[in-house]
Amino acid sequence: MKTLLTVILNWRTADMTLSAAEVALREMKGIPGALTIVDNDSGDGSYEKLSAAVAERGWDKGEIPVRVIQSGHNGGFGAGNNVGIRAGLPGGDRPDYVYILNSDAFPSVGAIRALYNHLEDNPKTGFTGSYVHGEDGTPHRAAFRFPSIAGEFESSVRFGPVSRLLHRYIVAQPIPETTTRVDWLVGASLMMRQSVLDEVGLFDETFFLYFEETELSHRAAAAGYPSDFVRTSTVMHIGSVSTGMKTWARMPSYWFDSRLYYFTKVHGRGYAALATLSLVFGSILWRLRLLFQRKERADPPHFLRDLIAHTARSIFRHRA
Repeated sequence: MKTLLTVILNWRTADMTLSAAEVALREMKGIPGALTIVDNDSGDGSYEKLSAAVAERGWDKGEIPVRVIQSGHNGGFGAGNNVGIRAGLPGGDRPDYVYILNSDAFPSVGAIRALYNHLEDNPKTGFTGSYVHGEDGTPHRAAFRFPSIAGEFESSVRFGPVSRLLHRYIVAQPIPETTTRVDWLVGASLMMRQSVLDEVGLFDETFFLYFEETELSHRAAAAGYPSDFVRTSTVMHIGSVSTGMKTWARMPSYWFDSRLYYFTKVHGRGYAALATLSLVFGSILWRLRLLFQRKERADPPHFLRDLIAHTARSIFRHRA
């Protein structure tokens, strides 16, 4: 039977991480493997608390052994998960599948098994992901198309006729009602074939946060390993607990860094420049509409200003 390694990345959410681990252990029963908690250099006593709790509960000696390791450096989401993936199973063996679960995500009954079975039944599929909903049951977007110049314009201009014209490029596609093939999946509940990671590489650690799973999925798809959204796998995701995204006053600089790096790495500097121009142009048109229509701004405060400033700084750094 194929082995599974579950990796949960912790950053200053020790209690919630333990709760997520408890649910994951329940859902891994009958699947050989292990669970690794990676503390991403929290610096708040999380590592010690997690280690003590795992030992106290006997998880380290359980049927599915749990261990806590320290990343030693907070390099972001991808880098932290890479620490757990590289560590492999206890004893150093490589698993057949790797399951990335957010510390604030809780798989429903059968959720992990559904992803596992889908990879077993579909050997050409590289990655599988879950249907995700919030605490109140509200569905979260979890299946996406790859970003593009047209997609950047559509998302920023927010105009029905444009969206209908460019419907094939909308990144946040409607939530699929059945299991289906997609471009990429949200990293809150993502199962990956280890052999694919061995071939295409792990998360690119240049990304601190955001776009890392997008780029990894693009790499896998380019190598012939697509991603599938598995509707029968359901996960409750609280969201933004570690990042604090819900309380952001404005978009952090690392979001702009990740976005630009994604387009540059995948498509080149020229394409990245056009994608940014498309986003800026669409955002300007949207703001012109706001002068005449009563609509919520929708963008985070200072988004357009920060985007233009970040682009200018990036051009200056490149020329220097």
